[in-house]
Amino acid sequence: MPKGVLMSLRLIYSERKSKYMEIILNIGILAIGFLMLIKGADWLVSGASGIANKLGIPSLVIGLTIVAMGTSAPEAAVSITSAFKHSADIAIGNVLGSNILNILVILGITSIITPLALKKNTINYEIPFLIAISIILPVLGLRKQKLVLTDGIILTVLFIAYLNYLFFMTKNGLIEEEDEGPIQERNIAVLLLMTVVGIAVVVIGSNFAVDGASNIARILGVSERVIGLTIVALGTSLPELVTSLTAAKKGSADIAIGNIVGSNIFNILFILGLSSLITPIAYQPQFFVDSIMAIAATVILALLVLNKDHKLKRYGGIAMLVVYSIYLIYLLK
Repeated sequence: MPKGVLMSLRLIYSERKSKYMEIILNIGILAIGFLMLIKGADWLVSGASGIANKLGIPSLVIGLTIVAMGTSAPEAAVSITSAFKHSADIAIGNVLGSNILNILVILGITSIITPLALKKNTINYEIPFLIAISIILPVLGLRKQKLVLTDGIILTVLFIAYLNYLFFMTKNGLIEEEDEGPIQERNIAVLLLMTVVGIAVVVIGSNFAVDGASNIARILGVSERVIGLTIVALGTSLPELVTSLTAAKKGSADIAIGNIVGSNIFNILFILGLSSLITPIAYQPQFFVDSIMAIAATVILALLVLNKDHKLKRYGGIAMLVVYSIYLIYLLK
């Protein structure tokens, strides 16, 4: 073999090896970021809930604010960090991807394990509200192809209205309160430390996740939109996935749909509302298709539970996974 050809092959091999090593390194960074986000959010919720309990704040308020927002901490941290790092495609993609994945994949898998019952308030109020705000999002985003301060104000006002709805429903015994567990038995100093460390870990983890995801997209030549809609969305939805599957295995997954719908509402109103209040977030026209998919996923859920038992049954879960598979093929084509 000619010497020049041999040197060229060695150079190609070296470049490919370097590329693979860089990909592996960034996958590791992304994984570390996800682990930090999940654990940091857990510490933040436990510490803040314990402090609020020590201060005599009603468990009702704790459940509707600290615990509920804490479960959205991974998505919030990643989206806000992405916006500041000018990776808006990851910010929007993370929220839309999480919402699509939460319904079609998490509820799909969970309902295959055990049928999921819907509560009356979820059918009558929360699902229609989720569909409405899922429509509002692209309407706001496509006006200027970005979410700006006024859009953030609109989403925040809707978020406050949703919190008032939750407060009213819970106060009247129509929604179960979150269980904060035995954390209130811990020393106030320990709770404060958990809260501070939790915040720090979430912030650092979000930086790791965004940097890892952005680098992987750059190396593979894949858009940040696709990375945000898939890998990042899956990583930030891991808490919901683990919680739903665990509940299903224990035979107590009847409130899984309500929790997922609530999480999706928080993702749009709390995360994108807060993010766009801080800094403008670009909304690329390509996201219109993903927004339509997020709306369609919620409509599909509503249609699949229109039976006499108001349950998402196994055939529904299979259908949802099939729909997500088709969407995934569209993204990766």
